[in-house]
Amino acid sequence: MTSDDQALSELTNVGQLLAWRVARSPEREAFRYRDADENWVSLTWTQTWQRVRTLAAGLLALGLEPEQRVSIVAGTRIEWVLADLAINCAGGATTTIYPNTTGSDFQYILVDSESVLVIAEDAEQVAKLDADPAAAAGIHHVVVMDGEGDGERVLSWKQFEEAGEKLLSATPDAVDAMLDAIRPDNLATLIYTSGTTGQAKGVELLHSCWLYEGRTLKQMEIIPEGYTQYLWLPLSHVFGKALIAAQLAIGFASAVDGRIDKIVAGLGEVSPEFMCGAPRIFEKVRAAVLLSSPRGAVKDRIARWAFAVGRASREYRLDGRPMPVSMRLAYSVADHLVFSKLKERMGGNIQFFISGSAKLSAQVQAWFYSAGLLVVEGYGMTETSAISCFNVPWLPRFGTVGPALPGTELRIAEDGEVLIKGPGVMRGYHNDPEHTAEVIVDGWFHTGDIGELDADGYLSITDRKKDLMKTSGGKYVAPAKVESVIAATIPYVSQVVAVGDGRKYISALLTMDRDNLAKWAARHQLGDLSYEELTQRPELRHTLERFMKSANGKLERWETVKQFAVLPAEFSVDDGGVTPNMKIRRKVVAERFADVVASLYDDEPVE
Repeated sequence: MTSDDQALSELTNVGQLLAWRVARSPEREAFRYRDADENWVSLTWTQTWQRVRTLAAGLLALGLEPEQRVSIVAGTRIEWVLADLAINCAGGATTTIYPNTTGSDFQYILVDSESVLVIAEDAEQVAKLDADPAAAAGIHHVVVMDGEGDGERVLSWKQFEEAGEKLLSATPDAVDAMLDAIRPDNLATLIYTSGTTGQAKGVELLHSCWLYEGRTLKQMEIIPEGYTQYLWLPLSHVFGKALIAAQLAIGFASAVDGRIDKIVAGLGEVSPEFMCGAPRIFEKVRAAVLLSSPRGAVKDRIARWAFAVGRASREYRLDGRPMPVSMRLAYSVADHLVFSKLKERMGGNIQFFISGSAKLSAQVQAWFYSAGLLVVEGYGMTETSAISCFNVPWLPRFGTVGPALPGTELRIAEDGEVLIKGPGVMRGYHNDPEHTAEVIVDGWFHTGDIGELDADGYLSITDRKKDLMKTSGGKYVAPAKVESVIAATIPYVSQVVAVGDGRKYISALLTMDRDNLAKWAARHQLGDLSYEELTQRPELRHTLERFMKSANGKLERWETVKQFAVLPAEFSVDDGGVTPNMKIRRKVVAERFADVVASLYDDEPVE
């Protein structure tokens, strides 16, 4: 064990982990963020600690007591990071709320979590609280990142900092004393699962969970200290919090900007070594490239040739074997003409991407690798502190999520369910001992995912246990697999819902990506039609049928999609079709479009 490892093993909370990082690399860059003029501003670790310490003191000045919950409802930005760290340094626990959460879900999280303070992004988020007396009942202070406060119940960010400065002036060791008191088994984070079915449940994650994640990822030497991450992931999601823990332990820098429409520009400006994302981001990048020029045009033919060369080279590069001379020369030309342009769009310095939060299509992963861009996949859940398995960049195994992290155990139950045991597993569900007892049995967390372990311990996830469909012919079908293949094959598709439980064959409900549909419309001289009108055009259906045939060629016979319908609008949080973190609620969608689903089976004998 190195001296660093020894020192890390002695820390008892996230605040101490931050202080340890500051002492180890005080003047190194910690974070980068955009100011009001869209210029990037840098914070050293010392400057980060100074700001976090002030905010932690501000929370203490507002009366925060140990393990009390503070809800953050905001997009990904530097203030989110600083506030979260401050809450943990002040002995509180962060409750995360997606900024697009509204209505009963918003109220439920605030009430069930028993939050006493809210840190809100702007007046729009404060208005949600003001409009809901039940949600606001237990909140004694609100801090707003952007906007003015009244100096009493609602504080501006500046007033919040001033409260901390005042306390530190009177009691300089207030935060330090709290850091000495926080134990590993104290609550650090309360994250409500997105609830694709049923009511969301609050997952209790302890300081020990984040210490384990940080220490382990550092010991695995996956990310060098000198790397920069482009951080856009929703910090309301557990994956974002795990990345903060990893950053504190390892010491890499993060450029923080959660605006999705700024990712491409940001990558070009920051030139990071790595970025984490959900599979949909990588699918959209691939779709944009595939649709960048008309089929058959010179640029399109060159790109297709280049990716054919990339595909042929994959097995050599994955195995670490030298390519034949002719292939090496062809790949060099392909890289110069096509791949280098794609890499430049990503900042020109990417060493690898990390995909998480949902299953990544092996087809998309292989496409990126053909271009010399590595996307590695990990696996975990909110209940396991996000990262339980990881495919290390120097030894990726496509189609798997890698082996378990050191210290974490995996087991496959008789029915195929993945079970996990280890320091990252939650304490339990908040105020819900019954559901806790159902999912944690003898220390093993029952994930609800179906998976397989190979001889080397690499895990493959096939689907959610509760989502498996059984056709009338007795064949089990994993809808996630069908949906993933369709999304990866049809560049115009935004969302896919596979249906067919108890039916003779599988069908699909599709929605279209607005940007890519607009490109299709321009090529077919239909640019004056609305999105809704375009989705119902017979020309579009003809295009989709051609792609669907290709998608079906990648599926088993009983998995193939015999019928599909294109819906006139995308699923949204407002209509209940997706969760706040954009996971599709299959049951809700199937019930809402029951008539459309029924129409797909009017000719049941289709083979």
